Amino acid sequence: MKRVALLGATGSIGRQAIEIVEAHPELELCAAASGSTPLDDVAVPLKQVGGDLTELLDRAEPDVVLNAVVGFAGIHATLWALEHGVDLALANKESLVAAGELALAAQERGGGRILPVDSEHSALFQCLEGRAPEQVDTLVLTGSGGPFRGRTRGQLEDVTPEQALAHPTWRMGPKITVDSATLANKGLEVIEAHFLFGIPYDRIEVAIQPTSIVHSLVRFRDGASLAHLGYPDMRVPISYALTYPERAATPLPPLDFTSLTLEFSQPDVETFPMLALARTAGEEGGAAPCVYNAANEVAVAAFLGGRLPFLAIPDVVRETLAVASGTQVRNLDELLEIDEAARSTAEGALAAA
Repeated sequence: MKRVALLGATGSIGRQAIEIVEAHPELELCAAASGSTPLDDVAVPLKQVGGDLTELLDRAEPDVVLNAVVGFAGIHATLWALEHGVDLALANKESLVAAGELALAAQERGGGRILPVDSEHSALFQCLEGRAPEQVDTLVLTGSGGPFRGRTRGQLEDVTPEQALAHPTWRMGPKITVDSATLANKGLEVIEAHFLFGIPYDRIEVAIQPTSIVHSLVRFRDGASLAHLGYPDMRVPISYALTYPERAATPLPPLDFTSLTLEFSQPDVETFPMLALARTAGEEGGAAPCVYNAANEVAVAAFLGGRLPFLAIPDVVRETLAVASGTQVRNLDELLEIDEAARSTAEGALAAA
């Protein structure tokens, strides 16, 4: 029996994770937490709404932590799992983006294993498994291009939050859906892939694959490429992470190859500069990825709240990076201070955007 602590239980990933746990007798939900939504309909011994997630994890003593918390708030749970040698099923990419070096150090001390839940990183994890790093040439993260793929900047001037939330292939929470529309999500995933797999940024690419059938691929030094294909359904990577190293059954139908048309294109970084900004922040290192993430969270919240135009999201992030990055991060306290300062700078940039 594998004991699962589910953080972010009421979100899209959380609801699907509960479905996976209930379908597999070898999994047991030992704890669940949400940010503010009641957990009245979740049958679990330990529940928590808000509060300190690490205290809940201390009491639950899980075998695996599924971290599906939205944003930087998930960082404490990520570090707890890695420090305690507990498997971390990671859907909270922002904590690894903002605290990559600290997370790797915690993993080295505690021995916790990271099992990525993002579909792209789960795909890369599976394609890379059992292969030496020197065999790898390039990682290629795929993305649908979001709801505004193919549009010009002029066509994006008046887009609404409702339009940005109309993702063509995935059903996700509002923050990650807007990130997909701006390509910030791909930028965060580039940084996450760097820390997960130890591959330099110049060997991590992004390709647009509109149907979201190819979840990512790996090019190897001998000229071969391995790709992970599947329908766009998060139950697959959730199940893989929770039942690893087994590959438990899910209720999805087999992939119908005869119906597939697979097209790839380069991302439009001129219209959607958030991807390039993320790569620059990742290459700079230190505080820059944390600053990028903090400014993006502030800007996305402002856009969803009607306080910021869609096209101004990268402006806020760019201005915040110019002011607040450039320092090193030695510990969690410093990271928390950097995050807070970046959010303050981003709030100030909203007025000028």
